Amino acid sequence: MARIAFILLTHKDPDGIIAQAERLTQTGDYVAIHFDARAKPEHYRKLRSALDANPNVTFAKKRVKCGWGEWSLVAATLEAVKAAVADFPRATHFYMLSGDCMQIKSAEYAHNFLDAEEVDYIESFDFFSSGWIKTGMKEDRLVYRHWFNERNQPKRFYLAYNLQKQLKLSREVPGDLQMMIGSQWWCLRRRTMEQVLDFIKARPDVMRFFRTTWIPDETFFQTIVHHLIPETEIRTRTLTFLMFTDYGMPANFYNDHYDLLLAQDYLFARKISPEARDLKQRLGELWTREGVEFAVSNEGRALHRFLTGRGRIGRRFAPRFWEAEATLGRERTLTLILCKKWHVAKRLVTEFRKRSSIPALDYVFNEMGPLPDLGGIETSPEKRNRHRRALMRMVFDHENADRMVICVDPAELDVIEDFTRDKCQTRILEIECQFSDDYLKGHAQRVGLAGQHTPPQVVEQMLPTIRADLHHESERLRDAEFENYALMREGGEIEDNARALAHALDIPSDMAQELAELDYIFRD
Repeated sequence: MARIAFILLTHKDPDGIIAQAERLTQTGDYVAIHFDARAKPEHYRKLRSALDANPNVTFAKKRVKCGWGEWSLVAATLEAVKAAVADFPRATHFYMLSGDCMQIKSAEYAHNFLDAEEVDYIESFDFFSSGWIKTGMKEDRLVYRHWFNERNQPKRFYLAYNLQKQLKLSREVPGDLQMMIGSQWWCLRRRTMEQVLDFIKARPDVMRFFRTTWIPDETFFQTIVHHLIPETEIRTRTLTFLMFTDYGMPANFYNDHYDLLLAQDYLFARKISPEARDLKQRLGELWTREGVEFAVSNEGRALHRFLTGRGRIGRRFAPRFWEAEATLGRERTLTLILCKKWHVAKRLVTEFRKRSSIPALDYVFNEMGPLPDLGGIETSPEKRNRHRRALMRMVFDHENADRMVICVDPAELDVIEDFTRDKCQTRILEIECQFSDDYLKGHAQRVGLAGQHTPPQVVEQMLPTIRADLHHESERLRDAEFENYALMREGGEIEDNARALAHALDIPSDMAQELAELDYIFRD
């Protein structure tokens, strides 16, 4: 029977780690912990005091100071792996977890699942041809050396990077390796893990190469496992269910996601919200239960593919072309109308155009609505988004205007923040809509989460996640505390909506009142 050694990378919440380790080892499995060397010493002492007596728990012999995107994350993983391999000779599988992960199946189910096939589970897509990285730095992750962290040393990071490019100091990828990329959440068999450890001892050249790549936790194991193990023994998927928000960060799961999580074709989920105490308790009790039957839905994979299909953002903190360009102009005002129901915003903009000479555009960064000839910058969604400020400045110039209105999807937080950082005056009107279950079901079909033949109960399971995601988008806008922000609500008082319109659009109160009284705008 499978016995799992969980490789647990953590940096906070010692009480949660203790509970997680005790829970996972109750069923005969193992836990190897690496606790970030940057973390508080008293937290580490608390972990050791609570878990040292547990024979199924071990700690990395060497602790590493970890940073996002750095080799240090791989180094920390290897330290925990080495401890697990040495201390748990009966472990058959090694499963990568973080402190934010929790099981969504029972141990009995997980063991049977791993026993069913003699394979490794790790995402491993061709680095150069797969398109897993959709935006930002790609080949340059590998062909240039990265000694500094982009987050906490951005000037040094880009100085070193740009200097290498100017001096043409690129390097070759190790010739015998096919570079692969994928999620860092894997589950590998014992013999695979032992082969990986033997390989890195025998190939210091490969280790030197990866130590100066950028975000190596998405390429190191993925490449080496693919190099060592036949493709027939690799399932190119993760067993950990996770979703990304529209700006590349993991989405949280909450108390009302219990049934949806259990229905997914995964063993664990990431990330569970710290506030989801009921969910944590229910999932915690699930691990040791026996005889539980799980109605697994294939829609889980479709949902996962939809929300992660763009891959990870390869260079999330990079300086952007449009940030270095000229401002839209201090004398100009740009109003952003934020609404998830695009037809609502479009109807409002249509009525606004009838009453005002101020140029007003639909979702120019989401769909290919008509724009004047701007020299080619307007010809594709990619160009429009890559050069947002340049595009809008040219539209302002073309219209000979100092005021303009555009519609933006609330999920596009980077677009919103980009314009609020400009020297122009930015006004924001959020239109808060009501989402019925019928609307959400239609939305699921429109965006590809469900098809015409998807079982109704599966669609019902999706609704809490979709509703929570839409709510989260709105919460992010409120948390950003943008200046010149106004809120218009479906079902709100006409007078309140009129005031919001007058403020955001900077129009006379009688025009705002007229727009607020148009009840057809909110009809589905």
